[in-house]
Amino acid sequence: MGSCNNPGLGSDVLETLAQRLRHYKPPPRQIPETATESVSHQINSDEKSVSSITDHYQPPKLKRAAVLVCIFQGNNDDLRVILTKRSSTLSSHSGEVALPGGKREETDADDVETALREANEEIGLDPSLVNVVTVLEPIFTKSRMLVVPVVAILSDAKAFSPAPSAAEVEAIFDAPLEMFLKDENRRAEEREWMGGKYLLQYFDYEAENKRYVIWALTAGILIKVASIVYQRPPAFLELRPKFWDMAFSTDIPKQ
Repeated sequence: MGSCNNPGLGSDVLETLAQRLRHYKPPPRQIPETATESVSHQINSDEKSVSSITDHYQPPKLKRAAVLVCIFQGNNDDLRVILTKRSSTLSSHSGEVALPGGKREETDADDVETALREANEEIGLDPSLVNVVTVLEPIFTKSRMLVVPVVAILSDAKAFSPAPSAAEVEAIFDAPLEMFLKDENRRAEEREWMGGKYLLQYFDYEAENKRYVIWALTAGILIKVASIVYQRPPAFLELRPKFWDMAFSTDIPKQ
């Protein structure tokens, strides 16, 4: 894991939460580094063998990113998570709600360092203010990127002075983590991928007279984190997309 100072957790609630998250163990799975490792071995008899296809093919490494799920204790002692609204000028996912994070750089030691660096660049969160407690299973997106959720605790919310990057972030806000387990202010759309159906989850939220929609990958990550934190499943049918787990499959989805 990347290095970061341990600022202490500040409350019994946060200490208990940290212990619970530290004990979370993702299923042991091999994360492929290249597309070759994920090529299906189930081929038709009239196709060339996998070895003859891959012998002369040098695939690029899979794109990789990390996001920071930063949890803190609110004024009402509820657990909250920091979110951003992406700038409307960005070339991808413009104007969408997201967790702080971004693509891994060659100089990053690991996914933790990526998440902390990106959070510092995007919202001005000093890595010394947070305590990283666990890293969740990566999610494979339709854009062929592995996204790794890094979970951290901000013990002193007052010490954090949000400083959004004008080029990347339009707004910084926070939301109660437990809302991602509730059926309130939630809706879902049924989608289909490779013959399988899944539900795209949407959560409507208002903060400081501004309305936000938290959906898709960000919503999926927060449902997962909330389920671990509160030790219960969501109060609604989730039906996650199968391609989110493609990093551990023998097939890679096409663009």
